[in-house]
Amino acid sequence: MVSPAPLSPDTVSQLQRQVRSQQEEIARLHHLMEKKEAEWEATKAALFEKFRLAIERQFGPSTEKYRIEQGDLLINEAEVAVDEEETDDDVDATTEPRQPAKRRSRGGRVVLPPELPRVEVFHELPEDARHCHEDGAKLKVIGKDVSEELHVVPARVEVIRHVRVKYGCPACEEGVQIAPAPAKLLPKSNASPTLLAYVATAKYQDALPLYRQSQIFARHGAEIPRNTLARWMVQVGERLMPLVKVLREHLLQSPLIHMDETTLQVNTEADRPASATSYMWLQRGGPPGQQVVLFDYDASRAGRVPVRLLGDYAGRLVTDGYEGYAEVVRQNGITHAGCWAHARRRFVEAQKVQPKGKTGKADWALNQIRKLYAVEKQAKALEPGARQALREQKSRPLITQLRTWLDKSLTQVLPKSVLGKALHYLNGQWQRLTRFLDDGLIPLDNNPVENAIRPFVVGRKNWLFSHTPSGAQASASIYSLIETAKANGLSPYNYLQFVFETLPTLGEDDDLDTLLPWRWKDTLPA
Repeated sequence: MVSPAPLSPDTVSQLQRQVRSQQEEIARLHHLMEKKEAEWEATKAALFEKFRLAIERQFGPSTEKYRIEQGDLLINEAEVAVDEEETDDDVDATTEPRQPAKRRSRGGRVVLPPELPRVEVFHELPEDARHCHEDGAKLKVIGKDVSEELHVVPARVEVIRHVRVKYGCPACEEGVQIAPAPAKLLPKSNASPTLLAYVATAKYQDALPLYRQSQIFARHGAEIPRNTLARWMVQVGERLMPLVKVLREHLLQSPLIHMDETTLQVNTEADRPASATSYMWLQRGGPPGQQVVLFDYDASRAGRVPVRLLGDYAGRLVTDGYEGYAEVVRQNGITHAGCWAHARRRFVEAQKVQPKGKTGKADWALNQIRKLYAVEKQAKALEPGARQALREQKSRPLITQLRTWLDKSLTQVLPKSVLGKALHYLNGQWQRLTRFLDDGLIPLDNNPVENAIRPFVVGRKNWLFSHTPSGAQASASIYSLIETAKANGLSPYNYLQFVFETLPTLGEDDDLDTLLPWRWKDTLPA
């Protein structure tokens, strides 16, 4: 057997290079496979989280209440070292003793409000029963036994006839005189201010669609077609525009304004399909007892809309994380603050996709945010200066801990996971979210405007859409008056009735300020 010829050094070197190249290629392919597997695992985990979150949203309770007890928050928590940096004073300052929950009595009678009118119905013994059975003596009144029941008088539809008597001279038959006709909000309509206020309150506060109201009126003997009711509401909204303008002028004098927007569908809008999404914008502000809530319709969600609504306003603006407000903030030099309720909401979603019975980063973040709200509860009745001092003492250390935890967690969590999105939202909004530390007037969240927009969202589920842009803008005007009345502690129906009766009597030179809620009746102090 002939032995192979020895390889030359160049050949050996070439073979070694080929082996190293193949090993490097194998290593590269292994690394690529590991990277792909990691991406697949991350995608699978993200899809699983979305599935669990969808199940929770569909079948779980619609609440953002924190479900983990405070004592269990730091069990198995990797960030326990951060929380241990708290001093005893900080813990005592932010943790209040829990008051025992008041047990709600089941059944039993409801105490009737003392301010409701009372109608007394007397029940007397028959005359022949007012004598003693023993000796026949006449009985004397020794007291009364009073019981109350709640009575409802059903709505009654009636016609008010305005009869104007004419006077004339019997001798010359000239100079016929007649009393002037009463001023009407809708001159060519037979709807009274009371009826218009009733329809507007039912639709815009109680979310009762007009076709159902038409059916209710029919049961009471009054046939009012739905399109007639709709036309009335559009005309009422147009008549209210001057008053809404006065409310806007008052709003823009406020040191702080809340803003938000929600979707709306308008079926017949020029150059747009019926399925296009439009928006109802909402603003709220004003000093205590003079709150203004304004709705405004626009087909767009672009940054030009806040520019139009805010004009040259240069105070404080509180919004969610939508970047459409950036343009007006930059142009006017507005102090822009964020909303901790939105940041918290994302961690609530991250908590929902955690394994049952486990605690994690979402729990720690929610606990820290809860402590911030505990400080705000203590500061609620304080003046802005004192509130800022309390925040400096108690809230700033909590924010410092949260920032340390956030920087650490951003490198540990997948960005596309539910928790990762919550962390990146918190990081991206950090500057706006922490602006409250330096200004006692800035609140912790945007909840006042979200509470005001909720009736519109509830109503939208019933009436679904607006037919025309003019109808949407008219609805915005009526919503503005109703929510402004509610924000000041007034009855929307009574306030609308007052406005609908008074507005037609005012001349062009009369001051519309007389129609503002706080000029009509005492409002809430806060």
